[in-house]
Order: sequence, then structure tokens, then C-alpha cells
Amino acid sequence: MLEISARKVAQVALMARELDRAEGELRAFIDRLNEDEQAELVAVMWVGRESFFAEDLAEAIATAKTEASTPCADYLIGTPHLSDHLENGLDALGISAEDVENDLM
Repeated sequence: MLEISARKVAQVALMARELDRAEGELRAFIDRLNEDEQAELVAVMWVGRESFFAEDLAEAIATAKTEASTPCADYLIGTPHLSDHLENGLDALGISAEDVENDLM
């Protein structure tokens, strides 16, 4: 299903909640992800904001890869409600964002 782990998605969601103090760390974390993981992260966010349905995840990933025109970190950090969209995306894909985030704390 996803190459990127739910743990990494949840980590981005948690850091996005603390953007005022963690933007540099979040940017570095996203930049360290490989191209597939970055595309999947964007796709999960799109599913969470209902730009794609969960069953269209593969299409969302392909679209994220072909339409990437700015650095992934810039795109995601510039997205309003990023953490909510990531959590909603995980939930839509059948992964409990709350459980994964609780494991990180």
C-alpha cells in the first residue's frame, strides 16, 4: 500500500502542529524522505483534504509525482491545516492516526 510508514506521516503531522518552533526540523525531515515517500506523503494529505478518495491513492501518488513543481517541504508547509489533512488521510486509509501519534509520544 504505502512505502512511507504511518509513523513518518504522523511525525510530520505532529511537527506541523508546532510549526512556529519546528519548521526547520520539519523541513529537514521531509527533505530526508526519498521521492516515493514524499509523493506518498502529499497523496495522504490530498486524501485527507478530500481531493482524492482513499481508493484512488495510487492515482494520487502518481499525480503527486508528475505534478511536483516545488520542493515537497515548501508545498506541504504552505498547505493550511496540514496536520489535520495528514491525520484525516491516515484515518481514511484505515490507519488510526491517533494510535500512531500516541506511540510517538
